[in-house]
Amino acid sequence: MPFTFESTRLPGVISIETKIFKDDRGFFTESYKQSDFLTAGITDPFVQDNFSFSVQGVLRGLHFQKEPYAQGKLVMVSKGEIYDVAVDIRKNAPTYGQWIGMTLSGENGRLLYIPAGFAHGFCVLSPEAYVTYKVTAEYNPALDRGIIWNDPDIGIVWPVEAPLLSAKDAGLPCLREVDSDFLFREP
Repeated sequence: MPFTFESTRLPGVISIETKIFKDDRGFFTESYKQSDFLTAGITDPFVQDNFSFSVQGVLRGLHFQKEPYAQGKLVMVSKGEIYDVAVDIRKNAPTYGQWIGMTLSGENGRLLYIPAGFAHGFCVLSPEAYVTYKVTAEYNPALDRGIIWNDPDIGIVWPVEAPLLSAKDAGLPCLREVDSDFLFREP
């Protein structure tokens, strides 16, 4: 199997290591294989692929969509390096308001699966980064929501002090003020 799936301390958020085949021409890796992901318990179908280019210091997020267009995301970096973050926003979850962060890069080949019920964001650590993410629901602007990147109640330790933000991301509310309808369900 070209993937190693590892659970994180946030139930449902999965770190995925890919197998990279390198030689003097470059490298090859698989970034998604439905049968392997189904075996690992990632069963939601991916319906849209997104691609972003960002420069060093850019911070995107923390984003999510409400039901019925809630999105699970499979995040990977094809070039550069990011610090990727997931925040549990399921109101009755034991890990509500908790976050995890990890470095994803074109070099390490790591992916992060973030299910619906979590907010997602990242900041760019390299001069530039190409980030691709598959999502389990199409983008719906009417249900697009977010949480401010530096919410003191969440306390994310970002590796950037003065990030470059969009006007939209700079004006997002704190988690306690956010319009979210996610609830934790026992597996």
